[in-house]
Amino acid sequence: MDKLTPMSPNYSFLDLCREASSAASDAVSNLVGDSKKAGKIVGMGADGTPTAKIDLVAEAAILEVLQAEGRSMRIISEELGEIVIGDSPEVSFILDPLDGTYNAAFGIPIYNVSLAAASPDSSQIFFGYVRNLAVEEEYFAEKGRGAYLNGKAIRPSKNTDPHNICISAYGYRKNLERGRKLQSNIRRLRILGSVALELCYVASGKLDAFVDIRNALRVTDVAAGQLILKEAGGAVTDSFGKPLKLPANVVHRVEMVASNGHVHQKLLQLLSGE
Repeated sequence: MDKLTPMSPNYSFLDLCREASSAASDAVSNLVGDSKKAGKIVGMGADGTPTAKIDLVAEAAILEVLQAEGRSMRIISEELGEIVIGDSPEVSFILDPLDGTYNAAFGIPIYNVSLAAASPDSSQIFFGYVRNLAVEEEYFAEKGRGAYLNGKAIRPSKNTDPHNICISAYGYRKNLERGRKLQSNIRRLRILGSVALELCYVASGKLDAFVDIRNALRVTDVAAGQLILKEAGGAVTDSFGKPLKLPANVVHRVEMVASNGHVHQKLLQLLSGE
């Protein structure tokens, strides 16, 4: 699976993502664990949230790799928003240069680069890549070809009992009525601070589900992770059970329920108060 070629026999998205993530890792290495330098606010991102220095450094390193590839492309990124390279984009890259900024700044080993390749209008995502920069975890998936962790095929858990599941859940404190029943009917709750990795942990059976009811998720947060989960065999919807529609920009937000598939309907029922 070292050569994945959804568009051209001479082009490997996996190789490009590996090069980009390695560039980001090298660029931020002297900032990781230095909360004052890494977390210094240097501006506002296109998504309307503050940009930390470590985010900007990671993004610049990845953009340099993507631009050097020489292909006409559209890039959607958390900090810069959108840029177009060339006259006629052949592909869109949806990028979160550093998911888990707080974790990286304080040396908590859960932070990643997230990259998704999509059609030029970003409506069809066909490749997803998530790499935990702190440990040897590399997740990737190509549409129709399964999902992988460090080159080995992955599948979600087979857990069917909601009372015995471990989930990651965001937003229950802001949505007490929707979240109360969910929280009281599961066994374990984990919040790791890195959405893309948490989706990958569902894909690989480390978590049973991921729930976000904040209406705060951006396309850059979930584009790669949701494809990896679906290719692994899991289920992804919005928080009301409808197909998840990802926006084509970093401004609009969504909610999400992502699971191993076996507990999906029960989670949706708990969120609806049933």
